[in-house]
Amino acid sequence: MRARGLRIGILDADFNGPSQARMAGVQGAVFVPGTDKVSLPRTINGIAVFSMGSLIPESEALEFESAAQGESHTWRATREFTLLSEILASFEWGTLDLLLFDLPPGAERTVQYADFLGPRTSFVLVTIPSEVARGVVARSAAALSKGSNRVLGYVENMSGYYCRDCKAIKPLFVSAEASAQAESSGLEIPCLGTVPFDPELARHCDRGIPLAELLETPVGCALEHVAQQLLDSLESTSQPPLTTRVSYDSARSLRDEVPVRPLR
Repeated sequence: MRARGLRIGILDADFNGPSQARMAGVQGAVFVPGTDKVSLPRTINGIAVFSMGSLIPESEALEFESAAQGESHTWRATREFTLLSEILASFEWGTLDLLLFDLPPGAERTVQYADFLGPRTSFVLVTIPSEVARGVVARSAAALSKGSNRVLGYVENMSGYYCRDCKAIKPLFVSAEASAQAESSGLEIPCLGTVPFDPELARHCDRGIPLAELLETPVGCALEHVAQQLLDSLESTSQPPLTTRVSYDSARSLRDEVPVRPLR
């Protein structure tokens, strides 16, 4: 989407599982106070990124002290949303076309974030080609359907393995039953694309390397297709939404939820 000239921001709202700092190459980045707000670190291609991974080492966890003993779960949720509000208000995001939030996993948490972010938020669900993962995503879609937020569709991650020796995509899961699984799990939402596993993609994400050199590979083409489908879905809405990608597979590479908001 950035390659299409869109102005992008990323807010990693998974405070105790922040992956965007490493993936964007901004681990250890310096946050510079400005006249009114704090400037955000940016990727090589100019994407503003906030992630706790830039502030807290991966060996440490973000702690919220509880005001009442035995009620830490309630207190934590309140503090997390307060912190999210402060991040949105205190940092200089600039003029954006899209603001993406990387959310923590969990169907219940997704609904909480939908309430917090408002009705203009749209969601993209991420799954893998397994019946268990699809079932969890179906529950999340069902929960979101009870509110005013739009679910743009889902992306199927790890839909095969790209063999760089034979230049072919080989199955990782029992993919022959994929369509039947989607039907039985109740995923009555559009598929925005399928993304095969590529060790090079994992290497790029681990090292915070831009994906430009992967554009001509099957995974690069798959991500390009997903981006175009997402933009087409956003443009089909009368009012620009805030998009959240929600992922429920057990793999980390595309596991997290991410909201995206066109701001115009």
